[in-house]
Amino acid sequence: MTEQTVIEQTGTEQIASAKTFSLNLRDDGVGVITMDVAGESMNVLKAAFADEIKALLDEIRSNKNIKGLVIISGKADSFIAGADITMLDGCKTAQEATDIAAMGQQMFSQLEALNIPLIAAIHGPCLGGGLELAMACHGRVATDDGKTVLGLPEVQLGLLPGSGGTQRLPKLVGLQKALDMMLTGKQLRAVQAKKAGLVDAVVPKSILLEAAVKMALAGKPDRSKAVKLPFVGQLLEFTSIGRGILFSQATKQTLLKTGGHYPAPLKIIEAIKAGVDSGMARGLQVEAQAFGELCMTSVSKSLRGLFFATTQMKKETGAGDVKPSKVHKAAVLGGGLMGGGIANVTAGKAGIPVRIKDINQQGISNALKYSYSLLNKKFKRRYISRTEMQKQMALLTGTTDYSGFHDVDLVVEAVFEDLALKQQMVKDIESHCHENTIFASNTSSLPIGQIAAQAARPENVIGLHYFSPVDKMPLVEVIAHEKTSAQTIATTVAFARKQGKTPIVVKDGAGFYVNRILALYMNEAANLLLEGEPVEKLDKALTKFGLPVGPITLLDEVGIDVGAKISPILERELGERFKAPAAFDKLIADGRKGKKVEKGFYLYGAKAKKGKKEVDTSVYALLGVQPGGKLSAEQISNRCLVQMLNEAVRCLEEGIIASARDGDIGAIFGIGFPPFIGGPFRYIDALGATTLVADLRRYEAQFGSRFAPSALLLQMAEQGKTFY
Repeated sequence: MTEQTVIEQTGTEQIASAKTFSLNLRDDGVGVITMDVAGESMNVLKAAFADEIKALLDEIRSNKNIKGLVIISGKADSFIAGADITMLDGCKTAQEATDIAAMGQQMFSQLEALNIPLIAAIHGPCLGGGLELAMACHGRVATDDGKTVLGLPEVQLGLLPGSGGTQRLPKLVGLQKALDMMLTGKQLRAVQAKKAGLVDAVVPKSILLEAAVKMALAGKPDRSKAVKLPFVGQLLEFTSIGRGILFSQATKQTLLKTGGHYPAPLKIIEAIKAGVDSGMARGLQVEAQAFGELCMTSVSKSLRGLFFATTQMKKETGAGDVKPSKVHKAAVLGGGLMGGGIANVTAGKAGIPVRIKDINQQGISNALKYSYSLLNKKFKRRYISRTEMQKQMALLTGTTDYSGFHDVDLVVEAVFEDLALKQQMVKDIESHCHENTIFASNTSSLPIGQIAAQAARPENVIGLHYFSPVDKMPLVEVIAHEKTSAQTIATTVAFARKQGKTPIVVKDGAGFYVNRILALYMNEAANLLLEGEPVEKLDKALTKFGLPVGPITLLDEVGIDVGAKISPILERELGERFKAPAAFDKLIADGRKGKKVEKGFYLYGAKAKKGKKEVDTSVYALLGVQPGGKLSAEQISNRCLVQMLNEAVRCLEEGIIASARDGDIGAIFGIGFPPFIGGPFRYIDALGATTLVADLRRYEAQFGSRFAPSALLLQMAEQGKTFY
């Protein structure tokens, strides 16, 4: 960045001001440092700012009239969203990344060493390097606005806080809270941050600056007192034995959750421990070195790639230059689990009024109760106020007819997987809503073109496929059929984003993208089960690979009956390779629908031992299987995964997904494909297309045509190409 200095006249005195940081001296002697990165919607920290900050600090030290300082953002709705991680991609060695971390540490140590009070005035996201800067200040004031969140989410990029965060956070909030925040990337609202000791005061946005100025004039806050903790917490944090137990438990829990796939959490524990045991100087040294090492790992590169991909997607409408229409009011057809979840994120996240229609009052009550229970949990955790909870509930209304639908802009249908029923829903909406109302179907398998086949306005019909549970799963597939208009696509994508979702636009076709690649993977797991591989062995093999749950557990969770309904649709539309094993019909005949009826592959309810997951061994006799198993975990996971990978490439080949990027995001956010691998297409690049083709050919010779490599994969293997 080229350094530019301008002279501004503010208050009573002229003060030199840099391009990003301006310093204005008030009449009361408080200097207000305003950070405003030109050309960015949010402030981000860059290594190029080092000289600017050094000059600013020299100016401050030389001005004896400054009694205190406040640092505030020039952006309307953000403090500092973190460091600019693009600079890490330019690092060729671990040492280069370590040097960046050390520079940040030095910069913040200089802020901390100022002999006049420095107060951070925080409104909006204060994350990563932004929070590290705020913690280097002598005090912190935050607004009570919902946009204000504080956290150190570096672990989500395969990194650790590299500018002193591992050393300062424990001193402010205690070891246990600091470990929890850094190991999970958890963000705190202002009230939560105040309770934890991370901020000193919470005020309305209108008086943020004045509250920070008042704190600066009052002198440096006393930090000599230890963090307030209950008696057990004191034993754990203030004795060497207690700290040993804390670090040991944190390591054990981390390995349990990550399966050892993610190195960053262990490095975080190591850096915190170094600071606690050997002092801050040593802690900072370990932190910077670990930052450099983590930056070079394939895990961090994959996670950073995912971050860049999702950031890039947020700028796209899914329909070129077409601008989305505003959705002022939405409706949901069906008050079941999916309908209730969709209504919840529409009102809660998007802030859009929702009309819920169900055939009976009970369905509406269930949907409203679903939202109330989720909001009540947030209220109890102090995530939202009672007023906010009531405000969100007021956005939800219900009806058993189409009253109140005349001004609805977008309707999401979440009824049974029945084509005739969904076609009737389209007709109903066309007769009860205005001519531009979008009809979005939450079908998981039926082609959208078929749902729109009898529509008077097919250009308004689109697929909007959510994943269960809706309030937690981040992905939605936006499915355009041949006649869907660009306006409908753009509006639906924008609507999904407002709901807090990551939408990928996919072409119409049975199973779309996510369920299509998942179906072959699940079918192969079923085939392995019928060959005698035990249920728990199958699940463990895939969770060891990095998936959140194994395929058999997933089948129980989703519902064996749901899989049974989808399979024939996929087979009819896509061919023989999607045929589910016939033996699975016996499960449905036996009433085994999975967890929801407490009867599936695993034991539930009274039959299950508390805290222990056990296989219902009677399922083996029902399927005519003698469990034994000859394959290793790697052989099991490979056979299931090659099916998923091959089908993902086939989807790209057919234009179901627009790019490898969309395919990776869809698999990670839709089915939990391991983020540390980067998605199916990045995984194929890592394996090599020739290796994958060789595996598929070997299985094809053994098991038949369902393993035949896709044409695009063969072409890539022959030409030595990669997707990225």
